[in-house]
Amino acid sequence: MALPIACIACTVTREEVFREPRDFCEKKSKECKSLLHRKFFYLFTCEYCFSHYVTLFFLLITRYHLLYDNWRGYLIAFFAIVWIANIYMSLFGFVRVGMKKERIEAKIKEVELEKCDDNTGDNQEMINKDEKEIK
Repeated sequence: MALPIACIACTVTREEVFREPRDFCEKKSKECKSLLHRKFFYLFTCEYCFSHYVTLFFLLITRYHLLYDNWRGYLIAFFAIVWIANIYMSLFGFVRVGMKKERIEAKIKEVELEKCDDNTGDNQEMINKDEKEIK
């Protein structure tokens, strides 16, 4: 259950699809006068905070609990799932940064190769020109 929670929390708080609502919530979280309103809007900009509410929603609809069949089981499940979901989100962030780094390094190498090809072409033209002058 932690994987879908992590997926939902990451998607809402990071991805481009939700940029406009997230920007609106970020603005409201800074500008609202009421502390309660600021905290409510901040919830949609922080993946850690948002994962708690998504977990609570999932626990309510699935009635999932750990170790105990009463409220203690729900409490243990709540914190365990949030913890695992945040590990998943951290791993996703780590992989995402690694992929971005590789993409940037590939572009740098591509640009260097193009520059090298351009310089080789210029040098070849100069050699051909010098050969014509010698003849």
